[in-house]
Amino acid sequence: MAALVSDSLAKKNNDKASENSTAQVIGGHGTNSYSNNSSYQRLSANVVTKKIEDAIMKNLDVETLSSTSNIFRVADFGCGVGSNTINSMQDLLQIVEKKYISQCPTSSQMPEFQVIFNDQFTNDFNTLFTYLPQDKQYLVASVPGSFHNQVLPKSSLHLAHCSYSLHWLSRLPKELRDERSPAWNKGKIHYTSAPPEVLMAYATQFAEDLDDFLSARGREMVSGGMIVIVGSSVPDGMPYSQVVNGIMYDCMGSILMDMVKTGSISEADVDAFNLPIYACPPGEFIEGVERNGLFSIEVIELMNPAPWLKGPIDIPVFVKHVRAAMEGMFSNHFPSKAIDELFDHLVLKLSDISQQLESCYRDGLQLFAILKRK
Repeated sequence: MAALVSDSLAKKNNDKASENSTAQVIGGHGTNSYSNNSSYQRLSANVVTKKIEDAIMKNLDVETLSSTSNIFRVADFGCGVGSNTINSMQDLLQIVEKKYISQCPTSSQMPEFQVIFNDQFTNDFNTLFTYLPQDKQYLVASVPGSFHNQVLPKSSLHLAHCSYSLHWLSRLPKELRDERSPAWNKGKIHYTSAPPEVLMAYATQFAEDLDDFLSARGREMVSGGMIVIVGSSVPDGMPYSQVVNGIMYDCMGSILMDMVKTGSISEADVDAFNLPIYACPPGEFIEGVERNGLFSIEVIELMNPAPWLKGPIDIPVFVKHVRAAMEGMFSNHFPSKAIDELFDHLVLKLSDISQQLESCYRDGLQLFAILKRK
């Protein structure tokens, strides 16, 4: 591709970046598919399993919830593709069953359980359902659509789960691509190492998205229902450039600018592209929940998402996981040949700074929160 493009093509790419701002993982069972490259995500989710059990056993009143319905509904918002979501839902159901036995020991029968899988319309639900166990003891449904909108009937949901999904913005702030704006993110693809106006644009959009998410769940959820949230975060006040993902996003931007110099892509392509990812600090999350007013915060803490990760990072494996989760965003904006070039160079660039990555702060990069519907 030529290094320069017309204004009309740049405008087209701006529109495309906005329309496809949310995550689009690689479906199917291929080498680069999310289903075959999401073990890191599962291990991170496993870190909080015991904490989820403790919160449900303490805060979920299943006796009151079952008095109004003989069906107990659980939903995973932003389920993705592969076995992770199914394993998480089965873990939740086992905990809920344990709570029923504990709280309702004289009950002769468990309620029926229904599990609802939600993600974007482009999600590969066909592949997802191939991972369902044949002997499952629950009903299953998929509901495509943005979780920033209501996707389930009013007062029909008892327990919601959202793991590593809320950090995807519903759309990119327009000012990131406005040359007249102080938040114009020229030559960069993320708020890492960008001017404070760029960070503020991301934070403002996330706050709006969080309010939409909570308002939608508030309409769907019965009083006393709970939301389990696990996701990317960073301690209050810590620059994102001090964590592995922030360094990686800077490397991606640097690689893309190098590709501009070789003519693989245009500078206008890079200027029009921004990663729709925001790691919300706990202070901002608390403010958003309190401002929304529909939920109480039962538990909130920061955790190490990878206590199991000891020693050097396996860079090629790490990049494969990143590619499985993020390739869709890049392929919607850049030519296919450029995608291979980007991720090939990313392996080399991260390998060169592997010691820096290993020394990065890791302890408080996973937000764990339990919210209860008032």
